Amino acid sequence: MNVLLWLLQALLALVFLAHGLMLLMPPPEVAAQMNEMLPRWFTLFLGVAEVAAGIGLVVPGVTRIKPGLVPAAALGIIIVMVGATILHVMRNEMSSAGITAVLLVMAIVVAHGRLRLAPIRPKA
Repeated sequence: MNVLLWLLQALLALVFLAHGLMLLMPPPEVAAQMNEMLPRWFTLFLGVAEVAAGIGLVVPGVTRIKPGLVPAAALGIIIVMVGATILHVMRNEMSSAGITAVLLVMAIVVAHGRLRLAPIRPKA
């Protein structure tokens, strides 16, 4: 179970670091599309939150300093992915809704796994 959770954490971290950085520093054509859908302040907030979540999924577990931040980061991702899935369904973007739903399930598994099944022990 521990190996599966680490794999899911690493995959989620990569996805959210990449997407968060894209939200913070989008190419001009992507920025124009994003600004039509959401205000810039909100995409900046999401970008910072996603980068923080990506870091929070891995660094506390690797260092074993404040490992309780790992499930907290997963819980934050759950909140974002519920909203993203709803947004994509409302816009009839079913392939994007499917991707966000898969990321949501992965985050739920990590949160539950790190809270209940295989918590990471802090440094002694």
